[in-house]
Amino acid sequence: MTAVDPRLSINQATIKHADLATALRVTAEAGVQAIGLWREPVNEVGLATAAQMLTDSGLRFTTHCRGGFFTLPAGPARVAALDDNRRAIEETATLAAAGAAGSTAVLVLVAGGLPEGSRDLIGARERVRDAIGELSTDAAAAGVTLAIEPLHPMYATDRAVVSTLGQALDIAADFDPSVVGAAVDTFHVFWDPQVLEQIARAGREGRIATYQVCDWKTPLAADPLLSRHYTGEGVIDFASLTQAVEATGYDRDIEVEIFNADVWATDPLEAVRRTAATFGSAVSPHLRVPVAG
Repeated sequence: MTAVDPRLSINQATIKHADLATALRVTAEAGVQAIGLWREPVNEVGLATAAQMLTDSGLRFTTHCRGGFFTLPAGPARVAALDDNRRAIEETATLAAAGAAGSTAVLVLVAGGLPEGSRDLIGARERVRDAIGELSTDAAAAGVTLAIEPLHPMYATDRAVVSTLGQALDIAADFDPSVVGAAVDTFHVFWDPQVLEQIARAGREGRIATYQVCDWKTPLAADPLLSRHYTGEGVIDFASLTQAVEATGYDRDIEVEIFNADVWATDPLEAVRRTAATFGSAVSPHLRVPVAG
């Protein structure tokens, strides 16, 4: 049996329909050492219980998903969104402390799309910058890194007005790298003609908070949100992207995050095992210290 890469982390979205207890159990049972969690399953059991479950699992904690969605103009909805992000920061710090040694306190931020009736992408991005400015003090106090995640441009209007790694880094540049960084997700950035130079820039600036991988292939699903695939099953060049990230000195866990109805319909243990196997063949060979077979 091929060994599981010790740097692999399972983002809980990959086994979306598994509750927290099941997600922790199958991840550990498959020999994976780390997991990234989502807020909804954590909140279903309560933060204190989730933290204890994570401790008992022996797994490292890699990211918390997700914060953000703060492109709204001034008003009660924006205030509520910022307050919710402050709770997410608290959750992230608590879970990172509960995870095994090597856990990281990273809260992934999805910026949010255009407010209803708006066409002002530039203004929406500035509100993202303003929101992160308001949250940066809370994050610094909690020891949490806010990871701005650029999403593929097809999501610019409804999910994330931040579409490129360069845009994410431009926003992050106003803040300390330990407080605000960026998420490098292959699904969202592989197409960008500047991606390799922006990864190098992120490395120079100390901004890579997490590296997430999954594959892209066409035709896209009817809901393009569900068009992520196991690594190696599509067109993404994991060699160049992974080597670029590794060249920055990034040496932490690498998450696989898949949104795919067929994967979600798979038994979660089998999905984790297949994730580990495909990661081992598509990503591991490009790490500085490949896992032994």
